[in-house]
Amino acid sequence: MEHEDYPISLSELEKKFKTDQDCRNYLFKNRWPDGFVCPKCSAKEFTLLGELYRCKKCRKQISITSGTIFHRSHIPLNTWFRAIWWVTSQKNGASALGLKRVLGLGSYETAWLMLHKLRRAMVRPGRDRLNGFVEVDEAYIGGLEEGMRGRKIEKKSLVAIAAEFDGKKIGRIRLKRINEASAESLHQFIKEVIEPGTVVYTDGWNGYENIGGKGYIHKITVLSKKKSKSGLLPYAHLVISLLKRWLMGTHQGAVSHDHLEYYLDEFTFRFNRRTSRSRGKLFYRLIQQAAHTGHTQYAKIIKKSCQSTTDSMLVS
Repeated sequence: MEHEDYPISLSELEKKFKTDQDCRNYLFKNRWPDGFVCPKCSAKEFTLLGELYRCKKCRKQISITSGTIFHRSHIPLNTWFRAIWWVTSQKNGASALGLKRVLGLGSYETAWLMLHKLRRAMVRPGRDRLNGFVEVDEAYIGGLEEGMRGRKIEKKSLVAIAAEFDGKKIGRIRLKRINEASAESLHQFIKEVIEPGTVVYTDGWNGYENIGGKGYIHKITVLSKKKSKSGLLPYAHLVISLLKRWLMGTHQGAVSHDHLEYYLDEFTFRFNRRTSRSRGKLFYRLIQQAAHTGHTQYAKIIKKSCQSTTDSMLVS
């Protein structure tokens, strides 16, 4: 059984992770809970050379931060850990300006980059798919464009939503930016995030046709005079409403198309853990995922940002 070791308060965090070595020891336990495993040959014996682990079999040298979001970062690990605590303790999300102020970072750009790296660790590869009863819909982020008909997109982004529900409560959700509301895009989204055999509720859009033939129990809800559009798929509509409010409230709508997917990951991470009373456990989960999420080069993140400078803001 997994042993969950995490601080339960900010004061305990600061006592537990006074030095970078404290943080490296914690990363070791989260990266290799059953002991060291060489990423090259899977051998389990190593020699410690300063801050490097050298495999006794293939002699590969590994840093505890290689293969993690912390790789090649000039920011001390205990500063990263404080950032993760702050990010997970903010109910409505974290902004780069807020992180800069809390940590006393030298620049807004440093805080912005840290947050983008953390967002890349918020979705766990191979996570369980939704099941039971699930509503699926799509929504525009950025509002409708003048002169556009149907479900086409130009300057706005189209997001697919899947919301699990039981009775009157929403369970887990999944969000993904999609290029178009075609059968190919929507079927692929459903296949990725929903377990076969699940009851899937959608509207009558033809992009959902033949979902029943893909192993799902497909229920179509048709708009009527007695039912508003928001009442058609209420759980999915509530999720997208909360998402838009979050983007406007926390980020003032300043989210570009190219980075939207990572903000969707952050919203999903927060929403799916909204009932957790333990900030420490959220910290622990994000550390775990950060320890297994590969390094993204600074130039790649900045390149996306530069490509987005001419984009209009998504939330209007």
